[in-house]
Amino acid sequence: MAQTPAAPAPNDASSGDSLSGKGRPTPTRAEREAARKRPLVADTKEAKARARAELQAQREKARQGMANGDPRYLPARDQGPQRKFVRDFVDGGWHLGEAVMPAMIVVILATFIPVAAVQFYSFVGLWIFILFVIGDMIITSIRAKAGVKERFGADRMEKGLGWYAAMRTIQMRFLRLPKPQVKRGRKP
Repeated sequence: MAQTPAAPAPNDASSGDSLSGKGRPTPTRAEREAARKRPLVADTKEAKARARAELQAQREKARQGMANGDPRYLPARDQGPQRKFVRDFVDGGWHLGEAVMPAMIVVILATFIPVAAVQFYSFVGLWIFILFVIGDMIITSIRAKAGVKERFGADRMEKGLGWYAAMRTIQMRFLRLPKPQVKRGRKP
C-alpha cells in the first residue's frame, strides 16, 4: 500500500512564525509623500549649531594632530622624513633668531628714553644682532643640508630644506608648529 505524502499544515494566523507577509500594513500614499518631504536646505538652528560643533571638533583634532607632528594632519610643506629630520635638527639647538622679537621690544622701549645716544645705539645694536641672526641662519641651513645628505643621500635630497631650517630658527620655540619633538642639546 502506497502512502500519500502528508499535506503541509495550513498557515495558522495565530502562530508567531508566519512565513509570508511583511508584518506591517502597507503605508498609504499620504504617509509615503509625507516621509519624502523634507527641506532642500536644512535651515534649522539645531542643524547649523550641530554642523558648527562638528567643524570645530574636526579643526581641534587637526590642530592637535599638527601640533603633535602627526603626518596625517601636517601641511604639505612639513611632510616627509627629511623635513622631520630638519625640524628635529633645528629644535635640538640654540639659535639667535629666537631672541629677535624680545630684542625688538627692548629697542622699542629704548626709543621712549629721551636720550638720543641711547636711541641711536639701541638701533645700531639691533642691526648688529640681526646680522648675527642672519649668519646663524646661514650656518644652520648649511649644517642641516649636510646632515640630510649624510643621512638620506645627496641624490635623494629634497629642495628647500635649507630655507625650511633657516625659517624655523627665527621662530620662538614655543610658537613653532609642529611642536618641537626633541629637547635642546639632542640631535636627531
